[in-house]
Amino acid sequence: MSLPTRFLRRHDPADDAPADRRRFMAGPAALLGGPANVIMQLGLAPVGRGVIESKVESGRFDLHPRKRGRTTLTYLAVAMLGTDEDRAIYRAAVNTSHRQVRSDADSPVAYNAFDPELQLWVAACLYRGTVDSLNFLYGGIDDESADELYREAARFGTTLQVRPQMWPSDRAAFAQYWDTHVGEMSFDDEVRRYLLEQVVDLGPYPRFEQILFGRVNRFFTTGFLPQQFRDELDLPWGPVRQRAFEVVMRAIGAVFTVLPASFRLYPFETYLREMRARHAQGKPLV
Repeated sequence: MSLPTRFLRRHDPADDAPADRRRFMAGPAALLGGPANVIMQLGLAPVGRGVIESKVESGRFDLHPRKRGRTTLTYLAVAMLGTDEDRAIYRAAVNTSHRQVRSDADSPVAYNAFDPELQLWVAACLYRGTVDSLNFLYGGIDDESADELYREAARFGTTLQVRPQMWPSDRAAFAQYWDTHVGEMSFDDEVRRYLLEQVVDLGPYPRFEQILFGRVNRFFTTGFLPQQFRDELDLPWGPVRQRAFEVVMRAIGAVFTVLPASFRLYPFETYLREMRARHAQGKPLV
């Protein structure tokens, strides 16, 4: 099964690009797969250390999980659905926070949030998560749409400091880049503990939410992860769970085909409108 034709239609060149990119976005899948994407991003050691050592208290997931989640989803919305002006506005806001994220003499690895190579890895994880969501929901997309998505996904990085020429030239080049970096993946003990306790087991949330949603979050997080990352974190998985995960995701995809597009795009469009309103009111964006 491929992505429904109403999501794959070719837009007239006169149509705006954001409307075209909307068909690749699935907000509920991003919510379910978000924790897994965080884990993949932190698999690159400098990114992992940068997150757990961050001095930007307001942006820390372990202290403000809902705010952190809203900031990340807003970034995705701005990158893929926003105008050039939106992207410039949000880049400036993110840069303000990123200036404080850099290693010091006590850090085991060097990092700087402005490093375009680290941002490229984060963008690669966001692209991989987008592709995985479409595969799990609809069984994949055709080659023409896949190539178009790949080109557009460069925005995940170029919205910040990644230069366009840094994005691997095509999907084959990306596959080589991905395999190389996954082969270099490593979690030190502190990062591994952070991911398992805070991200997988919902550590920052109230106890009743951990009880209600902890097992569900662990199921979807593990399901969205490539096997190498499951192995690194000792997250059990197997054919039965894989089949259950695939059935649930395809059921969600089937629902998307009959619901209005606004359901599929929630909360991206909501957060984009909210970002624009906050900017107009002079309020902080991140």
